[in-house]
Amino acid sequence: MSKKELNDKTSDAENSEETIKSETPAKKPRKRKAKPTEKEVVVINDDVKAIAEEVVSDNLEKAPAIKVVLESPNKSISIDSEFDWDKIANNDAYNESERQDLEKTYSATLPEVEDKQVIDGKVVTISEREVIVDINFKSDGVISSSEFKYNEELKIGDLVEVLVEKQEDKKGQLVLSHRRARVLRAWEKVNVALGTGEVVNGQIKSRTKGGMIVDVFGIECFLPGSQIDVKPIRDYDEYVGKHMEFKVVKVNESFRNVVVSHKALIEADLAVQTKEIMSKLEKGQVIEGTVKNITSYGVFVDLGGIDGLIHITDLSWGRVSHPEEIVKLDETINVVILDFDEGKSRIQLGLKQLGSHPWHDLDEKIAVGDAVKGKVVVVADYGVFVELQAGVEALLHVSEMSWSTHLRSANDFFKKGDDVEAKILTLDREHRKMSLGIKQMLPDPWEKIEEKFPISSQLKVKVRNFTNFGIFVELEEGVDGLVHISDLSWTKKIKHPAEFTTVDTILDVVVLDIDQKNRKISLGHKQLEANPWDLHADKYLVGEEFSGVLKEVYDKGALIYLNDEVEVFAPKRHLDKEDGSLVSLNDKVNFKVLEFSKENKKILVSHTATFKDDMIKEKKKSASNTKKVMKNIQDNQHQSTLGDLDSLSALKKDLEKGE
Repeated sequence: MSKKELNDKTSDAENSEETIKSETPAKKPRKRKAKPTEKEVVVINDDVKAIAEEVVSDNLEKAPAIKVVLESPNKSISIDSEFDWDKIANNDAYNESERQDLEKTYSATLPEVEDKQVIDGKVVTISEREVIVDINFKSDGVISSSEFKYNEELKIGDLVEVLVEKQEDKKGQLVLSHRRARVLRAWEKVNVALGTGEVVNGQIKSRTKGGMIVDVFGIECFLPGSQIDVKPIRDYDEYVGKHMEFKVVKVNESFRNVVVSHKALIEADLAVQTKEIMSKLEKGQVIEGTVKNITSYGVFVDLGGIDGLIHITDLSWGRVSHPEEIVKLDETINVVILDFDEGKSRIQLGLKQLGSHPWHDLDEKIAVGDAVKGKVVVVADYGVFVELQAGVEALLHVSEMSWSTHLRSANDFFKKGDDVEAKILTLDREHRKMSLGIKQMLPDPWEKIEEKFPISSQLKVKVRNFTNFGIFVELEEGVDGLVHISDLSWTKKIKHPAEFTTVDTILDVVVLDIDQKNRKISLGHKQLEANPWDLHADKYLVGEEFSGVLKEVYDKGALIYLNDEVEVFAPKRHLDKEDGSLVSLNDKVNFKVLEFSKENKKILVSHTATFKDDMIKEKKKSASNTKKVMKNIQDNQHQSTLGDLDSLSALKKDLEKGE
């Protein structure tokens, strides 16, 4: 402790409760040395006292007698200003000038070392637990041997990089770290490699999601699967443990993330090769390549540094479900260059173009009407495609699969792989198109339709579907007929066929007409019974009265059922009752027939006429007389006389009486 520090301590001595004075006995002086004079030291507390005693004991021979005094708080403290503490503490045999020269000479032999500095050191000792490294400092550093586990070939004399953690710890030991030095140096190297594009070496350690883990300079870097090679990787495990060259493409020190690429090195070399290869390509050229990758839509072929694509449609003239049916990985094949884009480095290749088109090999004798055999290769709702030979296909439309007009899906008839025998309907060699038919292999049900279903013959048919104008029924497979809505009933007015029957119901019908050319048959249901209007003409005579019930009311009149057997119509003005009210729904009253039409199947009736018949007759007679008089006047066309006026006056009176 210096004199200044001791004086600072003594400033707090005013609070002490007691004073202890003690003298250190002075030893006998050595020869040729003056007896040291006694000095007085004020001890403020136990800590200061212990320090003072330690200083005194170490310098007892050279120091004068020291008097240690612990003053009370109320007494003043004094120290001899001539006492040299530095001299006593240092026990220095050199004077100030000599010491400065010595320190300057010694410091020149030592490197400048700072904390957190990375420097190189030499291994001087290796033990099971520790490795001692000399960095040419005043002391050697000790590093745990666990930090060198990665280097099994470490030996004495090797230079290693270390980080100065502390120049001197509490024990005076130099503290070093090899592991941290490696990390810091590694990040420096990685950043330099990123900036300069330098190629670095590394070892692939393991697989991870989406790629591989690579050890570069001791840092775990990420190698994406797409950056391993220009070729698709089939087995990632075969790369584990390999030493390879990489290019640093991304560094994120915040997240301690480094991304490297091996593909980038390969692409740099391929760029030159690609340009050279593209300059030599020509359309139609046949070249050799190796199958590099197979996808669902095609095959990638390596042409010696650049890839080309064979689309699945260019693999074979026939149908191909997957390219693996035609080629295999690593297979060497010849391909034709169909097209290429030098700017985008894209090449379109073809395999089927190496041979002639199958249509050129189609038998010249095949013609329309011939029966052919094939296999179903594609099934769609509208039909199936039949392969007659490799690369030659024909369409079999669903409408040509059956004589039935009720079209169904082709899936109801065939499935992929079925063998088919059909007849050629059309053949276009120029446009390479052909259509087939199966129903043509069977007898046409319409050829002898009049013999099977003569007119007026009665049949039982199946209801297939409805329309607003009638019912379509099936007589047999491929033969349908129509029952018009007007041919369902003689007496009822049917608005829609659904009121009369349901789908899939068996219905009795009569053949009314046959149009073989247009494949149409007219049928009727009401014709199974005699026409009731023949009987109605004799029964419902004009002027006769019949009992009827009002069933439906319309704006212009009402529908009346006479005798529960025939529907008739009554105009609204003919529904007045005798009491002035109107005939209501479900009222049963008498109606008089006003008009009957067998051709139109129409009967007009009136309830009002049943009680106003005489009045109606009189009005009709009066109207007839008026017409006759007016006709006479027009015929005479002469000037009116008094006699004529008398006649008109008499006619007026007659009309007034009639009313």
